[in-house]
Amino acid sequence: MKFEHINVKYKVYQHSVELSELDMALIGEAIKMLDFAYAPYSNFHVGAAARLTDGSIYTGTNQENASYPLCMCAERVALYNAAVHKPSTGVDALAIVVRNPHNPVMTPASPCGACRQVIAEFENRYNHPIRLLLKAESDVIFEFDNMSDLLPLGFNGSFL
Repeated sequence: MKFEHINVKYKVYQHSVELSELDMALIGEAIKMLDFAYAPYSNFHVGAAARLTDGSIYTGTNQENASYPLCMCAERVALYNAAVHKPSTGVDALAIVVRNPHNPVMTPASPCGACRQVIAEFENRYNHPIRLLLKAESDVIFEFDNMSDLLPLGFNGSFL
């Protein structure tokens, strides 16, 4: 037996002014979505904004349900929204912002496992990496170059 290691690389920005104007605008769109999240049970609001390769932006919010397995994450809502409106256009970047009015979230939260798998599928579908920009209630922003940085050894169609 031997041990293998998987390293995760990402950038940490201390404030959004370190980002490009395009990325700051994308995060701004995700922040706007926080007010539209439906999170009466967890109070964990998530806003997402997907910028497509043509520059258009599609947004989403988390939608909770008393039966938790029926909830839908903001990331998937934004990606599916984009796929419905522009099915042949890939996603360049996805901003994900979180807020909890009862328990402030100071560290960016990464997508859940289901969302990681869906984002990876979108990368495969369009043969284009998706940069992830993660932000919480502090000024700190995490940037990942693509989904494989967050989902190493991921499952894809090549296994089928």
